[in-house]
Amino acid sequence: MIQLLIFIVVGFAAEMIDGTMGMAYGVSSNTFLRSVGVSSVVSSACVHIAELFTTLVSGISHIRLKNVSKDLFYRLLIPGIIGGVIGAYFLVSFENRTLDILIDVYLIIMGVVIFSKMFQKQKEPREYGAYASALGFAGGFSDAMGGGGWGPVVTSTLLASGHDTRKTIGTVNTVEFFVTMAETTTFVAMIHDFQSYAMIIIGLIIGGVIAAPIGAILCKKIPVRAMLGIIGVLVIFLNAVKLFQHL
Repeated sequence: MIQLLIFIVVGFAAEMIDGTMGMAYGVSSNTFLRSVGVSSVVSSACVHIAELFTTLVSGISHIRLKNVSKDLFYRLLIPGIIGGVIGAYFLVSFENRTLDILIDVYLIIMGVVIFSKMFQKQKEPREYGAYASALGFAGGFSDAMGGGGWGPVVTSTLLASGHDTRKTIGTVNTVEFFVTMAETTTFVAMIHDFQSYAMIIIGLIIGGVIAAPIGAILCKKIPVRAMLGIIGVLVIFLNAVKLFQHL
């Protein structure tokens, strides 16, 4: 029971961060699971199974609160799914430590860029360009490979490029449900023994589902400058921890 409560707390905290800031559910929960000895493949699979439920609730909440851009949604959807399936296949087939390190370094740089925008004069949000589709593929691939990375890669890059904060976070979270479904289907098809990790999955689901609607509401209320500062620090810290673990 104590173990289950621990995983519920982890799931709640991770989803509160993700729903509010548009990233880090997978990164934070995966970092915890790997720190207690769970392999990268099993950790990523467990996190994505739990995310099926949390991203569904989060996406519905963001849609109801009108935090979603249709243009960005369609630009990210298909490339994200394709990248997620390929990433899941590669992770199960062979883990790539070098790719993890490169992604960590890239995200630390993006975190610095986002944090610096907290002190800059706010400009009119840019329109979403065609590069969002390539970004969706990269986000899906890194998300499956690293057990988390969809939000950090996609949200951080879009925010660093000057796009609308709330629409970006809401849309990226909503698309994440479909990307997660594709990744989870691939994991389940290639890995068959999940019974030993049922407590991890159940705990993450319960905590995440409770936190998802709360996070979407907070996303609407937190001032943009404060949000950029918090996101920047969060991205730098989480990926610095992961980079330290890899090295």
